[in-house]
Amino acid sequence: MTSRILVTSALPYANGPIHLGHLVEYIQTDIWVRYHKLRQRHCVYVCADDTHGTPVMIRAQREGVTPVELVNRMHQEHVADFTAFHIAFDNYFSTNSEENRLLSQEIYQKNRQAGHIQVKNVRQAYCIHDNMFLPDRFIRGMCPSCKALDQYGDACELCGTTYAPTDLIEARCALCNHPPEERESEHYFFQLNHFETFLKEWCQSESVQPEMSHKLDEWFKEGLKDWDISRDGPYFGFEIPDAPGKYFYVWLDAPVGYMASTLNWCQRTGEDFDLYWRSSDHSEVYHFIGKDIVYFHTLFWPAMLHGAGFRTPTAIFAHGFLTINGQKMSKSRGTFINARTYLKFLSPEYLRYYYATKLTSRVDDIDLNFEDFAFRVNSDLVGKVVNLASRTAGFLHKFFAGVLSTPYPTDGGLFETFVQTSEEIAHFYQEREFNKAMRSIMTLADQANRYIEQQAPWVLAKQSDGEARLKLHETCSVALNLFRLLILYLKPVMPELAKQTEIFMNLAPMVWADGATPLRGHQVGVYQHLCQRVDPKQIELLLNEAKEEMAPLKSPPKELESSAIPIDQAAEIGMEEFSRVDIRVARILSANSVPGADKLLDLVLDVGNLGQRRVFAGIKVAYDPALLAGRLVAAVVNLKPRKMKFGVSEGMVLAAGPGGSDLFLLSPDSGAKPGMQIK
Repeated sequence: MTSRILVTSALPYANGPIHLGHLVEYIQTDIWVRYHKLRQRHCVYVCADDTHGTPVMIRAQREGVTPVELVNRMHQEHVADFTAFHIAFDNYFSTNSEENRLLSQEIYQKNRQAGHIQVKNVRQAYCIHDNMFLPDRFIRGMCPSCKALDQYGDACELCGTTYAPTDLIEARCALCNHPPEERESEHYFFQLNHFETFLKEWCQSESVQPEMSHKLDEWFKEGLKDWDISRDGPYFGFEIPDAPGKYFYVWLDAPVGYMASTLNWCQRTGEDFDLYWRSSDHSEVYHFIGKDIVYFHTLFWPAMLHGAGFRTPTAIFAHGFLTINGQKMSKSRGTFINARTYLKFLSPEYLRYYYATKLTSRVDDIDLNFEDFAFRVNSDLVGKVVNLASRTAGFLHKFFAGVLSTPYPTDGGLFETFVQTSEEIAHFYQEREFNKAMRSIMTLADQANRYIEQQAPWVLAKQSDGEARLKLHETCSVALNLFRLLILYLKPVMPELAKQTEIFMNLAPMVWADGATPLRGHQVGVYQHLCQRVDPKQIELLLNEAKEEMAPLKSPPKELESSAIPIDQAAEIGMEEFSRVDIRVARILSANSVPGADKLLDLVLDVGNLGQRRVFAGIKVAYDPALLAGRLVAAVVNLKPRKMKFGVSEGMVLAAGPGGSDLFLLSPDSGAKPGMQIK
């Protein structure tokens, strides 16, 4: 690695609090950064709040505050949550900053000068009552696909179909409830296809994980599309410098926030910004992101940087989503847990350790199973690691004034084994195989505990002869030396436990190289309790409070009430109309993700004597496609086929719930057969 390492996590959106799903990424990144710092490398971790865009405008308006007031408040809340979970940013900034504005403008202007920006006329919804073009989220209406009411102007939350705002049926302005009209507007497009050759070469240079590379191949085969980087005002964001009334789309200036946070850090510390972002000869840049934003980070972001003459990332590391107790995070089930709620009941370091036991270098989802969580914490941390100190430190003080033996005792090669294993553990940290690192550490802990069991210091302490006392002193000295190494290896994951251990053992802040030699004749402090067992009752209280927190929100302000068209106030229909809907039992034969669609799954259904049907269903965020094959569902089979850009959808599967991850497929009993009519 080069002498400078710059690391970022994806910027959390300033529209809501940090939750346990977010923390997968920040904990993963923080562990990696802490490992490099433990190796005494120049490693800088920067991040920022992603502040711009329509959702922030809407929330601010509903709360009766300005967008700036909202993002400033959320910034303080985010910083508090990250700090509580020991996420140690070197700089945590905001995209709503002068640094970000100037860098966004520079990237845009250089790309435009190089011929990579094209101006096109597009037709958009315009509200004559409010005298404004309406961003996607300022338009509500009926989904053109499933006819659900009160849907946003970009995608249906019920069926998952994506569409243009102009496709909405009976569209209404979300501010005044008046129907908009269509007007032409100039928009600015980044021509991504100009960078196809460069992007293919960049993606083949091990800058992305193999799973991501396969996904990119699909997008290349589909063809790279121009990207609309502009929005009409009013819009909370940066105005495009040569286009009054036009604003950068939030996804243009959001990743520039990585650079802006770096620049702000450089201004504070006297470092040279150019060494990090204008040249790849002096530094390495790594992005940690979720798999849902791979498209932006592996196509648009490196292309924009390259087009503007900046360096591109050394590598982008994507991770999967978090499930809780085997299910998608769900507000109704009480498994949508905010960081602040978790902290009321459980130690942040326990979550850091549990995530570490699950995290790999692959783009895999990880599951927070609370039963397994309690077992691992109680067995590994309390029963194996801290147990070494708690069972021996008292004897050391009672009989030997708290001083370790000199010279280091014969321990059957244990200390040497621990030192040799450090390179294996270091390799696992380096390659982001944290689960393997934790297994290696706990294997060492098992060996240390076997040694304690064999030596039985509690038996030796009852004997007063010189030989027993010598053996007791040696046993305690070996145990505490091995304990120190285990804590050193765990320090990237559990920095607070390491800090408390350093205080207890009278140590300077440990670095990786300290593990090469044992402590001899060293004064150890009086042992204080370092780790508590997880009480299952605390987990129960946590889950119950999470459910209570997600009770229905208060009604919006009166001035916005007219913008809501309740989905449960659909026009009544008679039995004759209802009887025309043909609902059948169907078995899912296959389920696959749809390239380029965040919410859709491509389902092939067996409908008995009616044959097979292909259905595009907006259930991707609620269901893992790998787990759907063979499942019975209820399907509407006489729905008029709908041509979509992905293919023709020949029906609809039925589900209940508000949408997103809170969506539940309607499934007939196991005795039902494909083709049976549901009445």
